[in-house]
Amino acid sequence: MTDETVAHSPATLPSGGLLAPLLFAVAIFTSASLVFVVQPMVTKMILPLLGGSPAVWNTSLVFFQAALLAGYLYAHLLQRIPTLKMQAIVHLGVLVVAALFLPLQVRLGLGEPDTNQPILWLLGTLILSIGAPFAVLSATAPLLQAWFARLQAGTRSGQNPYVLYAASNLGSFLALLSYPVLIEPLASLSAQRASWTVGYGIFVALVSLLGVLIWSRRNVVRHASASLERSAPIPVRRKLLLVFLAALPSSLMLGVTAHLSTDVASAPFLWVVPLALYLLTFVIAFQTRPWIPLPVTLLLHAAAIVLVTTLLGSTTSSIALLFAVHLLVFFLTTLMCHQQMAVRRPAPDRLTEFYLLMSLGGVLGGAFTALIAPVVFKTVIEYPVVLVLACLVRRPDGAPWTSKQILLLVGGVSIASFLPMLFEIMRYNDGIRTFVSDSFGIMRTAQFMVLGGGICAFLIRDKVIAFTAIMALCTFGGEYVSRSYNYVFVDRSFFGVMRIGRTVDLDLGGDVHVMQHGTTIHGAQARHPEVMCQPTMYYAISTPLGQAALQVQAQKPAVNIGVVGLGSGAMAAYKRAADSLTFFEIDPAVDRMARDPRWFTFISDCADGPVNTVLGDARLTLEKERAGSYNYLLIDAFSSDAVPAHLLTQEAIANYLELLTDDGVLVLHLSNRHLDIVRPAMAAAEALNAPYLHQRYAEDPDAPDMAEASTEAVIIARNDAALDGFRADGRWSEWNAGGVKPWTDDYVDLFGALKRHMWP
Repeated sequence: MTDETVAHSPATLPSGGLLAPLLFAVAIFTSASLVFVVQPMVTKMILPLLGGSPAVWNTSLVFFQAALLAGYLYAHLLQRIPTLKMQAIVHLGVLVVAALFLPLQVRLGLGEPDTNQPILWLLGTLILSIGAPFAVLSATAPLLQAWFARLQAGTRSGQNPYVLYAASNLGSFLALLSYPVLIEPLASLSAQRASWTVGYGIFVALVSLLGVLIWSRRNVVRHASASLERSAPIPVRRKLLLVFLAALPSSLMLGVTAHLSTDVASAPFLWVVPLALYLLTFVIAFQTRPWIPLPVTLLLHAAAIVLVTTLLGSTTSSIALLFAVHLLVFFLTTLMCHQQMAVRRPAPDRLTEFYLLMSLGGVLGGAFTALIAPVVFKTVIEYPVVLVLACLVRRPDGAPWTSKQILLLVGGVSIASFLPMLFEIMRYNDGIRTFVSDSFGIMRTAQFMVLGGGICAFLIRDKVIAFTAIMALCTFGGEYVSRSYNYVFVDRSFFGVMRIGRTVDLDLGGDVHVMQHGTTIHGAQARHPEVMCQPTMYYAISTPLGQAALQVQAQKPAVNIGVVGLGSGAMAAYKRAADSLTFFEIDPAVDRMARDPRWFTFISDCADGPVNTVLGDARLTLEKERAGSYNYLLIDAFSSDAVPAHLLTQEAIANYLELLTDDGVLVLHLSNRHLDIVRPAMAAAEALNAPYLHQRYAEDPDAPDMAEASTEAVIIARNDAALDGFRADGRWSEWNAGGVKPWTDDYVDLFGALKRHMWP
């Protein structure tokens, strides 16, 4: 800041001691905590209505960013009121009006969600449920900083109100981290809602105290405000750059969140980590002496982007390693962008305009990833694309090229360009593919080539255009690495990217079609006519799911079967002519693929008679089914390997049991690579006094690769007699929940499920 931005020295105008800075810091800290603790809380409340999809959080973040923009715009326009006293009165009035929407609740004024247009329903429901309180709280940071700058005009603290932004982000950071670690495991949603309402009241009281402070110092404020000179307007070019610098981290935050949550769970403990890191970069970037200086950030960013590109297509690396690398490159890229913004921040009198531009960039970046990309792109390429674009904001050195740098450029481009060509050659030449596979391994070969190109790029990292170009080629090559199968069809919806791959299993007669979501297989079908109608993977006759189906059918000539989660439709292979079979599926795209005979024929050719599909979240659609009507109900709904936890709560299981006949059984498919979801399900059955059995099936190592899969399941019934036949079968056994609390609609502890899986 220049000395011309203030007209009086600290000796001319009193500072008011420590009271004013302390009160402003506490108010900003409180509002930031409320703003960011409510985001995972409200999204968790809405999540069950949309099947627990990871896209719910990303779309909700776009809403929160848009509401933040509305709040910043309100704060900016409020500055047109000449006196701080009148601004405080108006703001207090708006806070009181927004309080009419409390306590927080999901307001279903738009009815039940439409699975064909879930984004519009979600955004509308968020506006009705929390729009007003969230927007007015979001205005706090820029508004109170602007008040502080005027109240403290002529003092050292008044010249740099941006330091209060660190207090705002610190409050946000602590609130986010406390949610999954303390708030979610210890408090029910009802208690969380009540506590947040109390916190809102405390914040209104703090603003009232600030109003009293402003009134007591109105003469000083009036004198200081009249003496301040307006700084020069922010140039248009700088405005555009600020918006771009804000958009990149926002887009990356949603992209890395999708990477984390797709294969584990759509849950607050995974949502908040990228958002917390995002806020931490603001704290560092706006420090007077940053913990990580910009030159160090640029060096670390270049190394991290090379590392993440090398692992971009990996499906065999440790999940913890992949998480750490993606979060590291996200943190460093975001820090780089925010430090570039901090360097370009304007004088204090342009503070609200600066925050408005920053918020606009956040909305545009988030909207690109959550709203535009799923429509424009068939696969999730927006995340690596934005990673590459972020390389363009690095600082160039401006020095002439040396011969060594030119050689590195040629080498990097050559290595990175050859990788996709090599993979195309291997697709059509089995000899070369076999040679590469036997000599080095296909995955290792690809990673070494990407790493080689990346090292060349790292050594010329200050040549921004060249560095970006090589990393773009390496990223494109890395995408080829991720092709586990020869994909013949790809479709993308709000609920994720579904792929149909073709692989070969000679023991199953040749070609096998595989349905894949994320890194998880959701079904497979052999295409050879002799084995085409053989249910495979988790649905094979040898697994708990298949065993239960056969045993139920053995008792009666006609049974009613319900399956939550369609996948490839493999369970349709069990349907006899007299049976009734209904799938409950939330994603219309999955239903289209399962019924398309080009990909799968379990429904069209293998099932004996018609098969119904009911679209929508299973909790909502099953409520409309007739009680006591199902002989066999299978809960098998997963998005990639993520868990829709609302389908495993005590209330959900109670509803399922009501749908069973007296001798009917409920089977919960609970196979999961990352979470212990078995014990909460058992605890729910125990709380309902419902008898249950457990089975963990290990696939036969001598069976064809796609014939079956290791499966863990729990079978529950309304009475002991319904499980007699399964007890007689030695594969099912008695278990207990081991003291784990049951999940309820008001309490889900996915963080605890992760800990139990990692440290059983």
